Amino acid sequence: MAELAFQPLPAWRRAVLKVGSNLLAADGGGLTADYAQALAAFIADSQAQGREVVLVSSGAVAAGRALLRARPSAVGNLAERQALAALGQAPMVALWQSLSSRAVAQVLLTHDDLRNRRRYLNARATLRQLLAVEVLPVINENDTVAVDELKLGDNDNLAAIVAALVDADLLLIASDIDALYRADPRRDPAAAPIPHVAQITPEVLAMAGGSGSAVGTGGMRTKLQAAQKAAAAGIATALFNGRDAATVQALGEGRLRGTLFTPGQSRMQARKYWLLHAPCEGLRIRVDAGAAAALAAGRASLLPGGVVGAAGDFHRGDLVEVADPSGRVVARGLCQYGVVDVRRLAGRHSRDIEGVLGYSYGPAIIHRDDLAVLAS
Repeated sequence: MAELAFQPLPAWRRAVLKVGSNLLAADGGGLTADYAQALAAFIADSQAQGREVVLVSSGAVAAGRALLRARPSAVGNLAERQALAALGQAPMVALWQSLSSRAVAQVLLTHDDLRNRRRYLNARATLRQLLAVEVLPVINENDTVAVDELKLGDNDNLAAIVAALVDADLLLIASDIDALYRADPRRDPAAAPIPHVAQITPEVLAMAGGSGSAVGTGGMRTKLQAAQKAAAAGIATALFNGRDAATVQALGEGRLRGTLFTPGQSRMQARKYWLLHAPCEGLRIRVDAGAAAALAAGRASLLPGGVVGAAGDFHRGDLVEVADPSGRVVARGLCQYGVVDVRRLAGRHSRDIEGVLGYSYGPAIIHRDDLAVLAS
């Protein structure tokens, strides 16, 4: 098999690390820390350097199956797999907690949670808070109720969506293979690895095979799909062999032995483009001159004190325009509150939000990370 050289890993401050079942399932059933230990050490070293890591971990179904191995298994029975997932969540999270000096929090998501704007913002707020208090979030699909996702075994794609959700700089996919190869290296020992992919074309997708593991339900194709999603959000993806301790250790030194998928645009460029061009006809918040000037200067959130009014039937999580007193649109962003709440909060101080509404989604009407300023 062709040798794969190390290459520089892109600089990052926040990363999503996806670990598949094939790295966690023991040969005799259950979970093992054999490969997880090195990955946990990488997470700890990264955290010690002031970086943030969100972990997307498979392994719940494999853990649940091991707990019921004395019972006959109905292979392919979706209801049983959902039950196994529910049973195996606790030992899967316990494995990561045993390897982490920091507290571990379990977060179960489905793609529907991330398609619905309100739930999307709630999930992001929760994950941001967990990172802020230095907790390691361990994310998995909510397999017990996510029928389609469980059938697809799509934690690779979930990891890419989570990377965009938390504004990650990098998506790390730990696999049981060294890199993307031009052919299946298990069948063709002469297959050449591909160290760098600038664009995932149909030809690149054609190189992908199925799952290489009896316990995993993904494969190279889902990893390529995840890299595509991450690239669309301006996020680079690094695919590497999580079973190779030297490869995992090198990640902490800023070196990658694997395949690097680079996006055609930066994360901020991708996000700003969407915020500037996605449709939001008739949904508008009016602000005073001071708030308009602060937004135009960049890196400022829109606080309720600067709001003077709102128009259109928008809800929490919708994209809205922000207009100055003359009616000129100065910015666009994702609103944390619905139009009725914005009107009630107009001119108020952020500390009054909970007293006025009876609840709070945070001090900002539009957080600066969710806002794009229009050119003058």
